[in-house]
This record gives sequence, C-alpha cells and structure tokens, in this order.
Amino acid sequence: MTSVSVVTLAKGRSEHLVNVVLGLSRQTVLPDELIVAVMQPEPYDLPEAPFPIRQIRVEGEQLPLAAARNFAARAANSELLVFLDMDCIPHPRLVEDYAELSGALDGLLMGEVMYLPGGATRNDWSYDEFAAVAVKHSDRRGPPPSGIEICPDYRCFWSLNFAMRRATFLEIGGFDERYYGYGGEDTDFGKTVSQAGVPIAWIKGGLAYHQYHPHHMPPVHHIESVVRNAQLFESKWGYRTMGHWLHAFLLMGLIEDEPGEAIRIVRQPAAADFALTTQQSHEPYCNTARVLRYLKDELALQGDAPDGLTRVMQTA
Repeated sequence: MTSVSVVTLAKGRSEHLVNVVLGLSRQTVLPDELIVAVMQPEPYDLPEAPFPIRQIRVEGEQLPLAAARNFAARAANSELLVFLDMDCIPHPRLVEDYAELSGALDGLLMGEVMYLPGGATRNDWSYDEFAAVAVKHSDRRGPPPSGIEICPDYRCFWSLNFAMRRATFLEIGGFDERYYGYGGEDTDFGKTVSQAGVPIAWIKGGLAYHQYHPHHMPPVHHIESVVRNAQLFESKWGYRTMGHWLHAFLLMGLIEDEPGEAIRIVRQPAAADFALTTQQSHEPYCNTARVLRYLKDELALQGDAPDGLTRVMQTA
C-alpha cells in the first residue's frame, strides 16, 4: 500500500494535537509517520503512538503557515502527504481512504470535514458520539456519493484536510511562502494547482472532525495579515480574494478601499468588533454571512452615512 506521512501545523492548543495523535493511533491503516511543524519555541508533550512522530521547529513571521507546510512536506519520507490541521481528529478510515483513492487520481484530494460543538472532546471521546453531534459547515458542499468527483473551482480548496502525492506537491512548488499570518494562502495554492493542470477533487471519505475552539468570522483578529495577503494575491493574479471578509471590514468601518488604491486600515478592531464577530459557545463553527446580514440590516435602518457605521458598532 502507498506509504503515508501525515503533516500538521501546531501552535498552542496542545489538547487538540493530543487528540490528533490519538485519532491517528486508531486508524485502520496506520500512517508511516506524523510530522508536526511546530510554530512555537517549545515542543509538545505528546502521547506514545504506534508510528514515529517528528516535531520540527519552523522559524519565521507570525503564523508562517505556507512555509511550515512546505518545510514539513520536504521533511516527509512517504509517497503520499496527508495535510491535517491540528484541530481535526481523523476518522478511523481517513488514512486508508486517502491511500486508496490517491492511486486512482494524481491530484489534490479533499476529504470530508464535520464540525463538533464545544465539549464534544472532553474526557474519553468516541467516534459514535462525534457522529451524533457533528454538523456540516454551511459554506462547504458535501462529498460525492462515492469515490472521487472533480471540483471545477479551485476556490473550494481549504487546507484543513487534504492529500497529495509528495512528488506532485514538490513539483508545483508547494505554497507561496510570501503569505504569512492568516488568510489567502489556501486560495493561492488552489489557483497554483489549477494552473499547473493538476486536478482538484472531492472524495467520499477522508473524514475529519473539527474540534471546537473560539474563533472570529470575519477574522478581525487577523485584519493586518488579511489585508496584506489580499493585496499580495491581487498583485500576483490580477484580482482579489477574501472579498467577503474585506467587505465586512469595510462595512464595520475598519478599512477604506478606494478603486485603484491600496486597502487602508483606518482603525484597529475594538471590543464591539470582537463581540460582533465571535463564535458563540453553542456554535460548532462561525461564518461571515451572519455578520454581513447583521451589518447590512443595521445600515439599511440607519442609512449609509459614515456615522451610521459608527452607530452599528456602538450597538453591536
């Protein structure tokens, strides 16, 4: 069978990474190794596993996600790379599914992801419990009925759970390491893969359960890197990405975006911005659509005058 290296990036949230190791230890087909690209000074204290675990320190700018994935991919020894975010607990068949289906298509394979509510991973968790409470993300389409289905839109790519043959990944050059911080590197990679003629596909299987953690959508806590990476993407490809986040930032009065000019951050997020965008404790995930609906409704009531934006944030 195809040899498999599982690759994950890690910073903080040690309990999430421990659960990834436990999930990989319960696979029907064990990975040949787990490579952890560590984006913090200290290594993790991880449980014993029936496969080698290598922790490699990644230096660089804050959250060097693109560089960390490339570094880990180059360090891997296997034919197939399975990229799995440290928030994602693999279903017992994840490694086996990817190994089997990678033999049918030399491309970028996107597995299923289901989202867990808070508390689902406490104590001695089980897959039956996950299946009972996990939900699909509203912005993410479901898997095909079986096998592999070619995805015609590179913008569907999310890096939290995917696989590629190592040789193919290295041949196209991996992720663009000019991206750092949060946002943009996934869409850029999807575009690069598409431009290289490498197929992108959904698969039935390769399931991972995303562990709950508080988050913000739109990601106001990463506004600087979102703006910078959006402008990098535009300079490279001639058009924008992350437009829904930028539009929300504009409606919130965080940025100015005049045609033909660089995006300008006019103020830093305040407490009201964080309150508006935060993931609620009962939500397995959060998305930008809810915030956009709220902002547009409030602006429709108050009018589009500049002080209307201020009143939205004062009442959020």
